Amino acid sequence: MLEYAAILLLAVLALGVALIMLFANQLFGPKRPNPFKAKPFECGKDPIALPAGRLPIHFYVVAMLFVVFDAELVFLFPWAVLARELGWFGLLEMGAFLGIVIAGFAYAWKQGALEWR
Repeated sequence: MLEYAAILLLAVLALGVALIMLFANQLFGPKRPNPFKAKPFECGKDPIALPAGRLPIHFYVVAMLFVVFDAELVFLFPWAVLARELGWFGLLEMGAFLGIVIAGFAYAWKQGALEWR
């Protein structure tokens, strides 16, 4: 149990530092509200109006798909390092994993999520 004391201490310290950083500004920061500060601000210009129509979300969908597939394929690197030690079982497991990733990619492609409109 003593081996886990260091991990518990690190978790408590990390939580304490995070809470201090969250609430230190409220405790010690200057509090001078101003109507000018409360106005919306964008790129140094006053906002004129909200954009008309619907906002295209295609860029966000492509970005999310990139993050998902990129995060999944990061698991190839540890496998490549240990490929010889894992043997055939590791190869079959990675084949199953890549099969699922490729099936997800094919599904996204078939649904038209990767087409530029």
